[in-house]
Amino acid sequence: MPKIKTLIVDDSPTMRRLIRNILERDERLEVVAEAETARAARDAVNRFRPDVMTLDVEMPNMNGLEFLERLMRHRPMPVVMVSTLTKQGSDTAVKAMSLGAVDCVEKPRAGASNDDFSALSNIVAVAAGANVLNVNSRTSYTPTLSGNEYSKICLIGGSTGAVDAIEQILRVFPVDCPPTIITQHMPEHFLASFAARLDTLMAPKVRLAREGDSMEKGHVLIGPGGQHHVNFSGSKVPRIRLTEGPKVSGHRPSVDSMFRSAVPYAKNVVAAILTGMGHDGAAGLRELRDNGATTIGQSKETCVVFGMPRVAAELGGIQSWCDISDLGKTLLRDALSHRKVGPV
Repeated sequence: MPKIKTLIVDDSPTMRRLIRNILERDERLEVVAEAETARAARDAVNRFRPDVMTLDVEMPNMNGLEFLERLMRHRPMPVVMVSTLTKQGSDTAVKAMSLGAVDCVEKPRAGASNDDFSALSNIVAVAAGANVLNVNSRTSYTPTLSGNEYSKICLIGGSTGAVDAIEQILRVFPVDCPPTIITQHMPEHFLASFAARLDTLMAPKVRLAREGDSMEKGHVLIGPGGQHHVNFSGSKVPRIRLTEGPKVSGHRPSVDSMFRSAVPYAKNVVAAILTGMGHDGAAGLRELRDNGATTIGQSKETCVVFGMPRVAAELGGIQSWCDISDLGKTLLRDALSHRKVGPV
């Protein structure tokens, strides 16, 4: 198999050297060029035709977000953002993922372990095969009061490519949407920026989940990540429980952890698994389905990475498939009643 041609874009020679060292350890990857500015990156794209790019968020003259917007208009390609933990870096990285960047990786901090950053090579290799052409479709919405009474809560789990997918889902949610809880694979600082961004764009109230939160109509809660999984507790009415613990299915926050903790309330749950690499959420979705939940998978055609939904289907956890453009409306419809969805 030919190697994956990779372009590194970062204004720091030290960071470019570190990224190159990590990527070149992976036999699947070949670093064909480096660039320190957006203009140099543009020239390298035209000259070397890379399969995938790592892109710094904060760069001189034209930052990573501005360059990404232009790139996705003229030559859409898989991009992995590489960001510091500054507020500006986190905000820009989240915006970049909503524009079509496949994933975002934290730059290592001084004195911190580089273990997480060493996963960059696999993230880049997987991103190279991402379907980046689907992320530019957008669903229009009008923030209205629906007047509907919802009998179920919505659970959404996603990973690589799901930032844009979640935005498309929430665009059609009304002010009085069903209680909705989301677990998205992202670093803690990025999740805070993600929730803040959604709250300014969407009709419902969107924020990070807090310990003891109740399931309220019109509220979308996002797992805060860090050291916590977002789970549920309570005898009849579920409440949010932020649980510290090791990674589950390779992740923290974990979609499997959220789905499994919702099994006691399964008959009052509509759960969707979105684009993402790996298998997190697949087993938990099967347990929810077995216990009476309505379960939906994002269609292969609209996934950036068809990993988590594929494994969920292999385990028998998915009742129906849905294109991302229709998934928001489908969740709202299925949360209205206990109607059954036929098997795939």
